[in-house]
Amino acid sequence: MRAAVIQEHGEPLEIEDVSYPEPAPDQVVVETEACGVCRSDWHAWQGDWSWIGAGVPEGQILGHEPAGIISEVGEDVETLEAGDRVAVPFHLGDGTCPHCREGRANNCETVLPLGLSEYSQGAFAEAFAVREADFNCVKLPEEVDFTEMAGLGCRFMTAYHALADRADLRPGDWVAVHGCGGVGLSAIHIAQALGAHPIAVDVLDSKLERAEELGAIETVNGADVDSAPQEIKKLTGGGADVSIDALGIAETCQNSVNSLGTRGSHVQVGLTTGEEQGQIDLPVDVMTMQEIDFHGSFGMPLVRYEELFRLIAKGTLEPGKIIGETLSLDELPGTLASMDDYETVGIPVVTEF
Repeated sequence: MRAAVIQEHGEPLEIEDVSYPEPAPDQVVVETEACGVCRSDWHAWQGDWSWIGAGVPEGQILGHEPAGIISEVGEDVETLEAGDRVAVPFHLGDGTCPHCREGRANNCETVLPLGLSEYSQGAFAEAFAVREADFNCVKLPEEVDFTEMAGLGCRFMTAYHALADRADLRPGDWVAVHGCGGVGLSAIHIAQALGAHPIAVDVLDSKLERAEELGAIETVNGADVDSAPQEIKKLTGGGADVSIDALGIAETCQNSVNSLGTRGSHVQVGLTTGEEQGQIDLPVDVMTMQEIDFHGSFGMPLVRYEELFRLIAKGTLEPGKIIGETLSLDELPGTLASMDDYETVGIPVVTEF
């Protein structure tokens, strides 16, 4: 089968013929119908995250935002069968650790991120295997198509968990979103749908225009102002209630924290690059005196999918609006490389393998 493989970090992915996966007893094999292209794929391709012991080796097949159809089923799998339409969260849990048992599989003690671990080859391929399939596969409602689900698979669900669960977003809250890539645009759309007032912050007008289409009440071009946090404080009359760093560089993280009002909540979604290596200076004294909360947010618990699907069925959430372009596997290496310059608008999705 065809797959996009890292031959050397930072060099274009190679489209190769690789062996079709065979399921272990607890696994299923899913034939890929669609898979989103995420900045986390870019990070892995660049060789980032060695500082947290999560670097991806050369020879890896990336791709962690898939939807597809089960083609083969391991002998111990009980709830799934060939032909099932499924979504697969990127954080594959073991289903048995305390966090999984408490409904927080995104915090699994032995998490294997799909496509981001040599033990879990990804979905930039015609097919891929899923560990503990009964636990990790989510049957896809008929009203959610594969491309739309691929847009949901990482960035949309991450943004939903960040706002609804980690920040405890309330109607009427001012929400500043720093970085309008796929997860940032998802956060804009979700915040607006949940009754909040989103402000989009970026340095590219094309992304700010897309943010307005998705519900941003205000936009701030960080390249055109002396201080994005001060602009946000003017717009909100004192500071945002919730602010998200959807990119993961020092400037956006610091701007996010500094744009909050008293008792505001910062949510860190973007993971850092080789420049920060996970370390960013923050105004700790101000955060202490103003009782500002700092939350990390990683993926979304599996138990929350049902609520997302209900909101999609009602038309409250429309993840398809975040899709930027569809492309073939052969076009993937160029699209991934274009993320060097933050050129992609919305979520690119591979739909031809």
